[in-house]
Amino acid sequence: MSQVDKKAGLLRRTSSSKKPLKEKVVLMYDEIFAKEDPAKNNPRFWDELFLMKVNLEYLESKLESVDGEEVQRIQDNINSLFHHCVQALGEEHQIKVVNALQTLCALFRGVHQKNKSASGFDIINMLMGFDKAEQRMKDLMERLDSLLCGDGSESLKSLCLKLLLCLVTVTDNISQNTILEYVMINSIFEAILQILSDVSSRGQHGYDAVVLLALLVNYRKYESVNPYIVKLSIVDDEPTLDGMGMVVHQALTEYNRQYKNKEEENQGGFFSTLTSMVGNMFIADADEKLSVQTNEAILLALYEAVHLNRNFITVLAQSHPEMDIAATPTTPTPTTPTTPLGTTPPSLDMMSNPELPLDPNLQTSNLLIIFLKYASIVMQDTKDEHRLNSARLCLIILTCIAEDQYADAFLHDDNMNFRVNLHRMPMRHRKKTVDKNIPSRPLVCAVLDLMVEFIVTHMMKDFPMDLYLRCVQIIHKLLCYQKKCRIRLHYTWRELWSALINLLKFLLSNETTLLAKHNIFQLALLVVNLFNMFITYGDTFLPTSNSYDELYYEIVRMHQVFDNLYCMVLRVSTNTGQWKEAASKVTHALVNVRAIINHFNPKIESYAAVNHISQLSEEQWKVPCLMGSRDQGLGCQVLS
Repeated sequence: MSQVDKKAGLLRRTSSSKKPLKEKVVLMYDEIFAKEDPAKNNPRFWDELFLMKVNLEYLESKLESVDGEEVQRIQDNINSLFHHCVQALGEEHQIKVVNALQTLCALFRGVHQKNKSASGFDIINMLMGFDKAEQRMKDLMERLDSLLCGDGSESLKSLCLKLLLCLVTVTDNISQNTILEYVMINSIFEAILQILSDVSSRGQHGYDAVVLLALLVNYRKYESVNPYIVKLSIVDDEPTLDGMGMVVHQALTEYNRQYKNKEEENQGGFFSTLTSMVGNMFIADADEKLSVQTNEAILLALYEAVHLNRNFITVLAQSHPEMDIAATPTTPTPTTPTTPLGTTPPSLDMMSNPELPLDPNLQTSNLLIIFLKYASIVMQDTKDEHRLNSARLCLIILTCIAEDQYADAFLHDDNMNFRVNLHRMPMRHRKKTVDKNIPSRPLVCAVLDLMVEFIVTHMMKDFPMDLYLRCVQIIHKLLCYQKKCRIRLHYTWRELWSALINLLKFLLSNETTLLAKHNIFQLALLVVNLFNMFITYGDTFLPTSNSYDELYYEIVRMHQVFDNLYCMVLRVSTNTGQWKEAASKVTHALVNVRAIINHFNPKIESYAAVNHISQLSEEQWKVPCLMGSRDQGLGCQVLS
């Protein structure tokens, strides 16, 4: 049967002299859309309707085709259809329940598609009658709650969640979906938690349950008291939180696996050989082939859990053997309307297995590691708005983690070391190498690596200013914790210093272009203040005194960048203009850096002249006379 025939409800084509045959359910739909009460001549009309397979396409198209006058004429019948759907959910006959759930999906979607410009109250009135809406929705939510918590079939529970997702996502802006007021009043929060805490149900419905919870939490979250926010923030049940973490972990792992598979497919063969022969000229085309659709729904769920519930932070840190999920057969999903978010849940076999195989050769992992790997993929390409938003959400989640004291303690725990293989963007001036011998380090090193990687790889014409601000702020929060707790982290700080100096160099080179869109002085101030932290408080968290030598060497070696920055901010701050105040703050913040440069440059020039050296190497710079002058003190100020 063709798609057109199916939408029209035709059983089969007939000769032109005969009327086309229609399904009985379609004929019954036509009666509903007539003026008369369909049960007037057939008292068993509603019982018969829910015994027949739903024709979703026909019902939705019929609802969408109704004009303004017809709406008024058939409103009583639509209200009656909604009422009988809710009643059918209480039937013992499962076919009736399934058909009622699917009919409700079609009703919600069809009415909203037809009345996108209508107010929420008009839509409620058309669906169930405004005077009876509260009772109808109360009955609906109670029956859905009963089905989700009961001992019924898993396919029914899946349909209930699909219906709720359909209801939540029928509007582009969730806060404009007035029907959700009734979902706030008649909470299904406990039913969602029950699904997540049970190993079996989580394996089959965990993904939909987590996404549904994340969406409900975002309904008018800044306008009124949202009961789902309040309840999520106080959940302390360990199996429930673990279940939520397992769903997120599995979804992100599946994404990482798909990306890795595509990456491996593109590494061999003629294309790869040709690319290397011409000096990676086609690297952008190769990147496009590695594109895998991101999953903002699960990212949103992770953000809400980390942001709202402090107990969830412990879930991020729970270690378990890292498993590479192969494509394995999963429980078939029952036939349902199109998944609302356009995303399908990953294979969730591991979630249904409470005991993981322990192998001493397996690398241990946790949710935070999987998230960092995911973020390293998503943050590679921020050129389109979709992936830009994903990268922004990743950085917001990392900000929440960096602000949590328990998370910081875990990140810096020297007894909890992990190998984290972050994905790196292929660039023309460096080869995309696969790190096979990654050292085991505290997780904060992986976070810093991710931030450095982002700073280095996104200095481009369409500059993502807000992402850079978040990135530098994350680094600042981590340094504050290290300073506060006097943690001497063994990290290659020079890579961070080099990246930050190159960022300042980029801002200077593109001053005119960037100032037309962004306040570059805000970012420059954050970067300079990071150097101030290292200069002023580095003795509390840098691993060795040699690290200080390396810091001073980098500052003096790249003094031209800081000199140019000072000239630029001095010029802007002495003129009247939009950025006068912002530039003057950078001028003040550069005091320490300039003191170091002014102290060492004359000595270096004198030493080079005496020894006839045009440019000092790092080892030559560290001669005792120069180091002795460093130890005498430079009068640096505490600015950060």
